[in-house]
This record gives sequence, structure tokens and C-alpha cells, in this order.
Amino acid sequence: MTILKYADEKIKKDLEKLKQRDPNFYEHISNALRNIQEDPVCGIKILQKLIPKEWIKRFGINNLYKYNLPNGWRLFYSLIGNKIEVIGIILRFMNHKEYERIFHY
Repeated sequence: MTILKYADEKIKKDLEKLKQRDPNFYEHISNALRNIQEDPVCGIKILQKLIPKEWIKRFGINNLYKYNLPNGWRLFYSLIGNKIEVIGIILRFMNHKEYERIFHY
């Protein structure tokens, strides 16, 4: 099973706020996190050249996965480790408009 961690405290706090503001959507994210724990490559792998340079610097990642959520929202995570221990680092969740801006779609 994959160990999940948050890239920073902000994402953790944002999820806690979401739990209060929109419990239904929070449940979708919780389901996504459970799916990632069970199958770390269940998301869509983003091409290396499309990973935002800022994220590579800030988080020290070399891979990126996107998990599609309802209403055009996306959850982004990266994997580190080996087959014995895989750690999924939850980077961000964002709406479709922000996703398009960051990834230049």
C-alpha cells in the first residue's frame, strides 16, 4: 500500500477547510486518495516536459500524475520510492480553469 504525504501544510489545511465547506466534494477527494493508496499509478501520467518547472524546483519531483475529479477539478500527485515502499506526495487540487492556465491548454 502506498503511503500518502502532503507536499506542504497548505494543501493539508485546504483539504480540512474543504471538509467543512463542501463535505460532498471532500468525499470525492477522499475516494481519490484511497484509490491512489491502493494503486499509485491509477492517475494519468503527465509527460515530463509538461511538468511545471516551478513544481520541479519547489517539490523536487521528476514525475507527475493527474487524477480527474468531478466538475473539471484535478488532483495532482507525484511518486517516490521503490516497489517495497511507494510514497505518494499530494501536490495540489485545482479547478479546470486553473489547470488550463498552469498546463497551457
